[in-house]
Amino acid sequence: MNIDLLAKNPLVKKTRVSKQELISFKLLRLLHISGPMPVTALTKALDISTPVLAAMLSRLVKEKWIEKKGKGASIGGRKPDLYACRDQSFFTICIDVELFTTRLAIVDNNFNIVTSIKNITLQLGNSRKDFCNHIHSAVKALLGSVKIPRERIIACSIGMPGLISQGLGENYTYLLDQTEQPLQKDLETTLQLPVVLQNDVKGAALAELRYGLARGKQNVLVLLMDWGVGLGIIMDGEIRQGSWGFSGEIGHIPFIENGDLCYCGKRGCLETVASGLALSKIARKDISTGTTSILGKLSSKDIQELAPSHIIDAANKGDQYAIQLLSDIGANIGKGTSTLIQLFNPELIILSGKIAEAKQYITLPMQQAINTYCMTQVREKTKIISANHPEHFRMFGYATNAIEAFLDASIDGAGS
Repeated sequence: MNIDLLAKNPLVKKTRVSKQELISFKLLRLLHISGPMPVTALTKALDISTPVLAAMLSRLVKEKWIEKKGKGASIGGRKPDLYACRDQSFFTICIDVELFTTRLAIVDNNFNIVTSIKNITLQLGNSRKDFCNHIHSAVKALLGSVKIPRERIIACSIGMPGLISQGLGENYTYLLDQTEQPLQKDLETTLQLPVVLQNDVKGAALAELRYGLARGKQNVLVLLMDWGVGLGIIMDGEIRQGSWGFSGEIGHIPFIENGDLCYCGKRGCLETVASGLALSKIARKDISTGTTSILGKLSSKDIQELAPSHIIDAANKGDQYAIQLLSDIGANIGKGTSTLIQLFNPELIILSGKIAEAKQYITLPMQQAINTYCMTQVREKTKIISANHPEHFRMFGYATNAIEAFLDASIDGAGS
């Protein structure tokens, strides 16, 4: 097994691998998920003898796939060497597409960001062709900023909002000017790279499960409160996708009878009263009718481009209008969350996204609503916390998705 195998990327074409390569990929996958491990644990997990494993470890160390990473706990003798995946063995281009902006970075197999995070203006309202071309230009510029052999890039992993079927490689909410092939294939054709397409909330949930606040837990809900509202469901220690990958669309549950029209085509969805879009829309309308707020001092252009961060900043400065507006949003999210608590009985709910940055202005009214609408015995078993991660944190979930897809495809190649 050497770097040439990456040139025959199994995400592009199923590639037959030898038995030795199969065990090597299983070893890499094990280290990827579990972190540094001693020889005794590796032999048991892989069900191979110590001499066979020793020879494999020696070869993989020489080929710079893995390395010794400190010492493990002693069980009566010398502390054993720990083995781990080596930094920069291979890379994933991670792209986080939001409604109005997009972030890009290259992440290595150990989740080190090896480029600066690039921000580009890219709206999901563009045509599919324009979207693919903008992504291509951004990826080209990103690759031009580093010296990474093309064959070491296993995939471009893209997370975005909307109804996304990862299996079918399609987004059924945005970029609907259909072509003859799914969005994933359009992107692969444009980028000339394997593409892993996923829903942004599920990427956030995977990042929390592997490396964040949900690590080691079994039943957790990740509530992403950005321009929209989405839900990542972790049950029995696994991300629940649903039959088509559409699980967690809490933003489009009916909430207000005969309410405002939602972009999904229905009226009164939770997202119309409990999202970043709703927050900005309500604030713009109120400011235009003369509501007293320091937000009214913004320029006309800034008011038209009003974002949740503007309203949170105003609340932090003591603006009563902004505080009340966030409180109303929090109460609505809390009422919706009370239903989730009774349905899933989670041990933990993680709040993330732009609106979660409002902290107590959201969490206090949210908790009050949960106390009102949720059974005491159920809610008392659930802890609610706000994530304190950087904005790019869910990129680690995207990278994980691509790495595991690559390793799984490599392992599956043994049976082709």
